[in-house]
Amino acid sequence: MLRLLVVTAHPDDEAGAFGGSLLLYHERGIETYVICLTPGQAASNRGDAKSPDQLVSMRRQEFARSCEILQVTRGEVLDFPDGSLDRANFYSIVERVTQRVREIRPQVMLTFGTEGGITAHPDHSMAALVATAAFHWAGRSNRFVEQLSSGLAPHCVQKLYYTTSALPFADREPVALAPASARIDVTEYVDTKLAAFKAHTTQNPLYERFKGRMRQLGTEELFLLAATREPQKLKAETDLFEGVVKE
Repeated sequence: MLRLLVVTAHPDDEAGAFGGSLLLYHERGIETYVICLTPGQAASNRGDAKSPDQLVSMRRQEFARSCEILQVTRGEVLDFPDGSLDRANFYSIVERVTQRVREIRPQVMLTFGTEGGITAHPDHSMAALVATAAFHWAGRSNRFVEQLSSGLAPHCVQKLYYTTSALPFADREPVALAPASARIDVTEYVDTKLAAFKAHTTQNPLYERFKGRMRQLGTEELFLLAATREPQKLKAETDLFEGVVKE
């Protein structure tokens, strides 16, 4: 079975940045997984939540509903601190994600670019750094050896991609976005991607702006091939699983 793993920072990232690709590859018979590092308790938009704990509960439910709409095989929200991933224990976060990589054994991983995506959010940058470390370390027998002694085996992911864009926000911090090496046509999934984002009801004040962005960007999700298991030259791709070997 082919497997795709997405590593994000907040509930709603899975829909906004990766929703079309998650749907596309599900329909192609590929198992899809999402690991969200934080429950989003530091969000400015809080819906009817009366406390941080209530907001966490609401956002976990929204994430589950979004994953259902996107037909994700399994989604998981971890408990690392929203808004301060750059001050959390990096080693501990990578350890958790590496464990999941060894359990899921994906051939392809997706995450943000290290610049933090179009919003330049520091948590997005940290998600990129964590996912990149886990991509490399999951395949090494000298990293997190206690996982190996408990029955897991090293796993070398074949491809790692960073999401990117051709259109940064003009009213946010400046970002140096990566050039796109892969352009994924998600035309037929745009409406479902919007529905998945709208399922995050606490974040609905952002919905119209997100919908406007979708109109501006068109019907492609863009990625940079950041690392590969087998050395290769960078080339234009229209399929994230191009060249992937079933394992």
